[in-house]
Amino acid sequence: MAHARPEPPGVGATPQPASLPAPSAAIELVVAPRPRDLGGFSVRRSLPFAQRRMVGPFIFFDHMGPADFAPGHGLDVRPHPHVCLATVTYLFEGAIVHRDSLGSCQTIVPGDVNWMTAGRGIVHSERTDPEVRRRGARLHGIQAWVALPKAAEETAPAFQHHAAHTMPRTGDRGVRLRVIAGEAYGLRAPVAVLSPLFYADAELAAGSSVALPEEAPERAAYVVSGEVECDGAAFGEATMLIFRAGSRACVAARRDARVMLLGGSGLDGERHIEWNFVASTRERIDRAKVDWKGGAFPKVPGDEAEFIPLPA
Repeated sequence: MAHARPEPPGVGATPQPASLPAPSAAIELVVAPRPRDLGGFSVRRSLPFAQRRMVGPFIFFDHMGPADFAPGHGLDVRPHPHVCLATVTYLFEGAIVHRDSLGSCQTIVPGDVNWMTAGRGIVHSERTDPEVRRRGARLHGIQAWVALPKAAEETAPAFQHHAAHTMPRTGDRGVRLRVIAGEAYGLRAPVAVLSPLFYADAELAAGSSVALPEEAPERAAYVVSGEVECDGAAFGEATMLIFRAGSRACVAARRDARVMLLGGSGLDGERHIEWNFVASTRERIDRAKVDWKGGAFPKVPGDEAEFIPLPA
């Protein structure tokens, strides 16, 4: 998914609502996502945030929808570029057709994982299938960006698709948990990652609870739906909890809830982010901007007619 415009300096500096519970023994920061319009389609963005730009290697976290498209309408994210990051798309409802400059053409449906490594540069588009568009559709999911270690920033671009049935699962006492990237809870997802991380989808029945992996230095939980409790405080839909290193981080469902669990090891230094580019140096981002404006990136086969211009 593309930024609609560059994030300004001090990205995510919007004050948090006064109603959000304060940090606690386990919770370092509570993030209320900011709405972002991606050209007729609204998302809720939790990362990057002014006080915490990354959680492990996760540098971008968008909650898409839920959105209902009337017949004849759908998602149209035109071809746009990325460098030095990986995009991770995961759906709860609906479908998206992914195309990229490697020639990939893949429809993602709920429970699947699309992991696209941009490396030294890739272009992709995300659209609603024409048949689905004709009848109207609902779309709901998460797109995250994972920054790459310096040694992997200029790796060859690659695309992986993993079907829902290949994701390892576990469940007990009202918890159904699926690891969709990295390793956690004794499970390893089939997605090839480039740094230590975990990313999981947890469905919690009312009264059940799940603890986040203690071995991960940086951890967060994002409430997709329902309501959870942590350290005696309640947190509703579209809230990200970022936990203190070394704390016992556990979320309990006050009512049926769905929570994304994520984190990992911090990266080797600061990362810069502007528009659709992430890199360890400003110079690399500036070069990517020049290359996109000058037409140096490859085209997307089957979607060559349109593109998103570099924002002013």
